[in-house]
Amino acid sequence: MAAKIRKGDRVVVLAGRDKGKSGQVTKVMPKEGRALVAGVNIVQRHTRQSAQSEGGIIAKSAPINLSNIALEDPKDGKPTRVGFRVNDDGTKVRFAKRSGEVIDG
Repeated sequence: MAAKIRKGDRVVVLAGRDKGKSGQVTKVMPKEGRALVAGVNIVQRHTRQSAQSEGGIIAKSAPINLSNIALEDPKDGKPTRVGFRVNDDGTKVRFAKRSGEVIDG
């Protein structure tokens, strides 16, 4: 199945403690059904000191379930569902169901 959310997309969080926040997808994990979104779902990690890192308490983004995020509509910035259609030149593209705007291509 084609990916509805890809790396680099702007998304809006639909559920959870960060509901309403938006950010850019930095990594998608399709097997787990999760994605990393910059600035969303921040958790505190206690790390041990090593030769590479100083250690201490570090804030970082944790993966969020794909069902809890939606693509941001290119026109108005609100969450939208994603559809697929074939362009006139025969390429398959994603489009926002809210506005009909083509997302990539």
